[in-house]
Parts: sequence; structure tokens; C-alpha cells
Amino acid sequence: MISLSPHELRRLLKRYGVEVEEVKSAERVEIHLADKVIVVDKPQVLVFKIAKQTVFQISGENVREEQRKRSEQVEEIKVSEDDVKFIVEYTGVSYEKAREALIKAKGDIAKAIMMLTSGESKQ
Repeated sequence: MISLSPHELRRLLKRYGVEVEEVKSAERVEIHLADKVIVVDKPQVLVFKIAKQTVFQISGENVREEQRKRSEQVEEIKVSEDDVKFIVEYTGVSYEKAREALIKAKGDIAKAIMMLTSGESKQ
């Protein structure tokens, strides 16, 4: 097996169009999956740039998996207070119903109003 120094390896990869860069300031890497989070503390991160792609290689000694809480698994919908107040004024429903409809409509004001006026929000 051929033994190459990091400098020689970089030079060889560059000759084939691969740029390698180390991210020295990385303190932590988190990979969020649907049901868990993979956490790497004090990682070594290498970035390979090949043609139009960027590839990250992450390695570390302290790797752990954390289960995501049920509430974190649900997509968070942020609604503005102004949008909720507008729906309350337009439809005459309570603040809570307007907010609930807006969340159910994923922030779409028109859809929330349609749901409230058609009675869909009661389902």
C-alpha cells in the first residue's frame, strides 16, 4: 500500500479536479432525521469539491444519537399575530379558532379563511 502525506494526497486529488478543504472551526455537527438527531461533538470536517458537487466528510470520536421529541417531529408552523387578528376581524371567530385554522392551513391566510367559512375547521 502506498503511503501519502496529507500534502501529497491533496496535490494528487487536485490533479484530478478534486479540491479538499478542512473546516477547522467546527465545534459540533447535527444531522436531523425524521425520528432522531445524530450529533458529532468536536468533529473533523473535510469538504471535497468535485465538479459542481460538494461532499462533506464528517468524523469524530464522540458520536451519539438522540431521539427527537414527538413535538419536534411535527413541522413547526409560525403564524404572525397580525395574520391571526386579520382572520378574526374578517371571519368573526375567536382568536384561538383563527390561530388554529391558520396553523392547520400552514400559514396560508386565504385557505384558513376558507376553512373557517366553510366549516372545515370543525372536523
